[in-house]
This record gives sequence, C-alpha cells and structure tokens, in this order.
Amino acid sequence: MALLNISGLHLEVDGRKLLSGIELSLRAGEVLGLVGESGSGKSMTAISVLGLLPPGAQRSGTIDLAGRDLLKRSERELCAIRGSEIGMVFQEPMTALNPLLRIDEQVAEVVRTHRRVSRREALTLAHATLERVGLPASRVGHDRYPHTLSGGQRQRVAIAMAIVLKPKLLIADEPTTALDVSTQARILELLRELVRENACGLLLVSHDLGVIAEIADEVAVMERGRIVEHGTVAQVLRHPQHPYTQALLANSRPQPVPAPSAAGTGAPLLEVDRVVCEYPAHERTLFRPPPAVRAVDGVSLRIDPGERVGLVGESGCGKSTLLRAILGLETLRGGTIRVAGEGYAGGDTASLQKIRRQIQIVFQDPHGSLNPRWRVADVVGEPFHLWRGAGAPAADERRRRIASVLERVGLSAADGERFPHEFSGGQRQRIAIARALVCEPRLLVLDEAVSALDVSIRAQILELLGTLSRELGLAYLFVSHDIQVVRAVTDRLYVMQRGRVVESGHSAEVLAHPRHDYTASLVAASPDLDLALARRFPQSAKIPVAVAS
Repeated sequence: MALLNISGLHLEVDGRKLLSGIELSLRAGEVLGLVGESGSGKSMTAISVLGLLPPGAQRSGTIDLAGRDLLKRSERELCAIRGSEIGMVFQEPMTALNPLLRIDEQVAEVVRTHRRVSRREALTLAHATLERVGLPASRVGHDRYPHTLSGGQRQRVAIAMAIVLKPKLLIADEPTTALDVSTQARILELLRELVRENACGLLLVSHDLGVIAEIADEVAVMERGRIVEHGTVAQVLRHPQHPYTQALLANSRPQPVPAPSAAGTGAPLLEVDRVVCEYPAHERTLFRPPPAVRAVDGVSLRIDPGERVGLVGESGCGKSTLLRAILGLETLRGGTIRVAGEGYAGGDTASLQKIRRQIQIVFQDPHGSLNPRWRVADVVGEPFHLWRGAGAPAADERRRRIASVLERVGLSAADGERFPHEFSGGQRQRIAIARALVCEPRLLVLDEAVSALDVSIRAQILELLGTLSRELGLAYLFVSHDIQVVRAVTDRLYVMQRGRVVESGHSAEVLAHPRHDYTASLVAASPDLDLALARRFPQSAKIPVAVAS
C-alpha cells in the first residue's frame, strides 16, 4: 500500500492553472524524485501536500497520506500533521531557521508543539537528534546560533527539525543546491540513512538529475504543471521517452565551450603572488589579542588575457576571501595582487576604481544582487560611477552602452524600462552579466553564477559566457562547486583547501587524474549522472545521449 497517493490533483491560483491532473504515489522506505525546470510545478506539488498554499488557491483531487485525504482536513488538523507526520526540509536553511534561537531550542520547539513534554525532555530529544544528523556537541555546540554555522551544518539542523518526531513522510525541496560537493554528498547519504532507518518515504524535489540518479528509486518529470514521464530511475534516465526529459538529460551534461583564440597569450592579466589574508578569531582573551585565523595562506595564481580559470573547494576553504582580496575588498596581510602589471591594495580608492573597471563580478543569486526598486537600465548602468571626472561617458553614451550590452546578452533595449522582478531567473542572470560588462572589463569573476539555475537555463548561460569570451576576449575566474561545469568551461583549474592551493593544472587533466587526495575526494563526491547510473545499474546498457526533438 502506498504511503502517499496523489490522484487527479488540479490547482488554480487567481485563475491561473498551476497543476493539471497530477498522479503520484510513494511507498514507505522509498525515494521519489520530482524533477523539472523552475515554474514546472515541483515545489507547488510539494507544498500542496502540506496545505501551505497561497490565499485564493483552488484544489481538486485527492492527496492520501496513509489512508487520510489531506484535502479534506481542516487547518487545525493539518497543523497537527505538519512536523509530526510530515517533515519538510527547505532549500535555504538560513531563511528557514530562526536567527534568534539556539539550534537545540529550534529542534525542541518542534517537539513541544506536538507533544506534551517538559522543556528538559524536549531538549534531550533535540540533542539526540542533532547527534544523529552529524552535529555532535563535542564538535558543534548545541547552544550555537544559525549564523555561526556553515551552510552544510545549517542544513543538518533543518533536517533535524524535520525528523525529530520520526515523520512518515519527508519532503526535501532542493536540499543540496547551494552546498559544495562534499557537503552535498554527506547530506544525500544522511537522507538515504534516514529513509532506511525510519522506514519513511522521501519526496525529493530537485533540478539536478545527478542527485536524483544517486538517491532516488523512482522519478517523475514535470513540465508546465503536468507529469510528462514517470518510472524507475533506470527506465526514465536511461531510456527517456518524452522530448522534455530528453532535453533535460542533454542539458545535464555541460558541453565543452571552445576556447577563444587569444587565450593564454601575452603578459598575464591577473597575478596573485603569495597572498595572505587573516581575520581575528572569535575566541576572547583577557590579556592578549585574539589569535588570527589565516583564511588565505600564501596563495598564488595567474590568469592570462582571454583565459578561463576555475577555482574549486569546499565551503570555508578561503575561496570567498580570495575573491574579496582580488576585488580590493579585503586588506592583504602579505603578498601582492597585480592587474595588467599594476599592483593595488585595499583602501587605495583611486587605484581601486581604475582596477574595478577591468574586473567585474557576477554573483550566485541574481535576485538578491539586483536592486528591486531600480529599473533594469539603472541596474546595468550602476558601474558607471567608477568613471569620475575626466573620461566619464556622457549621458547619451551611457544610454547607448546600456542598450548595446542588453542586446549582447540576449535581451532588448526596451527591457531597460522594466524591473528585475518581471524577469525569469535566467533573464535576471543575463541582466547581472550585462551590468558586469557595461564598463568593458577584461576579467569577469563568476561566483557560483549558475549553481542555482535549472539545467536548461544553465546551458543557455554557459553558452552565452562562451560566446562573450570568444567575441570580446574576456577572461573568466569561474568559482563553482559543480565539477562537471568546471570541467566543461575552464582551461585551467586551482583547487583550494584550508586557505592553500593544493593542486593546479589543466582542468581536464586535474579532474581526470587528480594527484592530491583532496582533489580526488571532490571528484568522487560530485554527483555525476552517468557514473551514478552505471554504479547503481551496472547490468543496464550505457545511456544514449538524448537530444530533444
């Protein structure tokens, strides 16, 4: 008998049909992967099970959980079910956790909401659950606050809140999207163990087919509010029948981007020579200054004009601190940074303004990096403040450049009059790229610029970056935890661990034959669609490379 059975589910919000005839079933002890692009209805299907729909939503059909139709339950009855019988793990734990409560208090709060126990008993159960998800008190104090934890640790706290009462059904909505590969592998292994030990069902919502291939038993593919394909992982991912599934599979394997002809020629564009960055530790001392934590420890790297260089490593390895130093936002404790032969350091405003015309950054989350109150033309034209005094473009020239750069990234000049919220995620990332290009830099720093995008949108953005590199001779510093993307789009690669570069070389060579154990562990932990299927289903034929018709 199925633990969860969704039959004929239709959903409309404000007259707009979001779900049409959804049919899904999930048995205890199994993992069902729900995949599709943004807007396909994945998350809406998941929150329909919880009854957390926006006002004005109209539903029909049945959502049966262990013999009870959740659509016929009152809000009071659903509140009793949420947390006790259905656990939810959200994509971004920092927004799902209360910043004012200690982590053990947040887990204990779930217990006291559903059970009549004392605060001490709830905390005892909370501590045991935190230990179970890999957060022992000896290593991670249970009295800490969310902001003091890493991304992977915060996700484990969110999982602890979801499983503390051993629910029958666990729903995880993109639980590993923003995590580095090692942390992602540990979270997936934890979810597998919980399903096996608790005999619960897991509904895993993800756009990453590599993740689905690693953990799921069955997979359902959604497009525009409908299930277009459903079956076992081996059936759907090895022999896709629907053109949409075929397109998702094709886009899940990033295609190598041809290098520009100017790559690797001439004097270096960026030289980082034995750079050291430190910050004070959190420990307080009475008679001496707090010890310094060395986030970047003697790192050296080089990027030539037109070259595409990757930088990978786990959270906390020093990548972000190094990026801030390159952008002039971090004070160096040692070493030098030169752009086109000219050195600079944090605090020198005149030299920084000149350097920042040559180096621009594209952030991971375009929604968070674009001012929602500004029109797109104002957002794209923001870097013009780097030209002060003589040589600054006139107003007409600025408008011309903004229109030109919007068209270059695949938008139109008329889009400059719209606001960021009127665009899709992929279009917002194009706006962010346009903003980075408007001052005609020579180097783009891409900080996890495609990690939060659907596979098809990611393919479009990577193709755009390849085109810009060839046409403009741009150099890229590509920071990513996605090994498959780094392999496809970079020429050379640097691997960072604990503030140091432990391995570097040509990307394909480093990732195919890693010399350092840490690099090998990153490659092994990276979800790979083909390798996961070959490992789990060795008797099946090799996956045909499917192309959408």
